[in-house]
Amino acid sequence: MTTTSVESVLAKVPEATLGFWLLKIAATTLGETAGDAVSMSLHLGYLAATGIFAALFAALVFAQMRAIRFHPVLYWSTIIATTTVGTTLADFADRSLGIGYAGGTSLLLALLGASLLLWQRSTGSVAVGSVQSGKAEVFYWVTIMFSQTLGTALGDWSADTAGLGYQGAAVVFGSALAVVALLYWRTAASRTALFWAAFILTRPLGAVLGDFLDKPIASGGLELSRFAASAVLLGGMVIVLRLLPQRAAAVAH
Repeated sequence: MTTTSVESVLAKVPEATLGFWLLKIAATTLGETAGDAVSMSLHLGYLAATGIFAALFAALVFAQMRAIRFHPVLYWSTIIATTTVGTTLADFADRSLGIGYAGGTSLLLALLGASLLLWQRSTGSVAVGSVQSGKAEVFYWVTIMFSQTLGTALGDWSADTAGLGYQGAAVVFGSALAVVALLYWRTAASRTALFWAAFILTRPLGAVLGDFLDKPIASGGLELSRFAASAVLLGGMVIVLRLLPQRAAAVAH
């Protein structure tokens, strides 16, 4: 098989390996600390920070769609951009617009469900291996954007409104991920459904982990520097990328 024919059956997104999930959790945690660093530590506010991260996200998605094959650094940079803009956008809607955590979570859950439904009806599959055409890529990144923003609202709602605290919420979402993993290994449940369930759950997990790192001690956090925490998380992602190289997912037929 020639190089061209090999590339033609590979998606432009990574295979869901152990390295993928480690990077996803780190990226979602980084999105929380970096988003808070720009909006709160730099005192730019949620709206201005959302504008900055949205522009970065748009530029990276454009580069991702222009690429002809999977590029790990470009892909994970785009994922980080979705988590940062998701953080500031959810905070802006929940706090500045007064929608509240419950309202924001309900709205974003509906948008996420609609995105997946439209994607399924438009292309016939929402599997990771189907992300090769331009249409599938658009749906993929829109769905991810909704899931990342939803995760921030859901994480905040669980830790604050539901009274679980950052550590309690982390246990809840971590346990839910463990259940998804058990279903993957022990049942014949849809791999696509399990992937998206795990993908969505990693975001609120990362949100509460990020808040635990940088929120005040009086609020249940460690009150670490948001910039230092973000730098450590980014460095950890680089190490994982080196130790567990990402490979493109095979296109589903």
